[in-house]
Amino acid sequence: MQSKAQSVDDYIKEFDASEQVVLNQFRKAILDALPKGYEEAMHYGMISYQVPLSYYPKGYLNDKENPLPYIALAKQKHHYAFYSMAAYGSKDLFEKEKEKYEAKFGKLDHGASCIRFKSLKKIDFEIVKNLTKAMSMDEFIALYEKSQEK
Repeated sequence: MQSKAQSVDDYIKEFDASEQVVLNQFRKAILDALPKGYEEAMHYGMISYQVPLSYYPKGYLNDKENPLPYIALAKQKHHYAFYSMAAYGSKDLFEKEKEKYEAKFGKLDHGASCIRFKSLKKIDFEIVKNLTKAMSMDEFIALYEKSQEK
């Protein structure tokens, strides 16, 4: 079920105490590494870190009401999902972080832009920080716009 929480704090409060601890650890790792200018919000029923419309008024997929998403975080039924649009757009960046993760923890469970952490023992906040700090807003916008030319 997709959350209808209006704030990040309300979203986190939807979960039990142990899950709140983990979500707050993710949030801290992201906020500590987040480049200047991105804003934290609830979007798509999850915690989102996005390019403000005031900075990039074109919006995501040219929707002037939909900010360009950079990072997202959600608690799913059986895992924590960390979404990185920078990793999706930059395969070299993702492969480098994936190699480091797999050397430490074994196979990384992931999709195109999503990393699924199913075991608390295998959450690596370094990969979260590294993918979060990977691109300034201008670098990310340039990567996004290049991807839209195709």
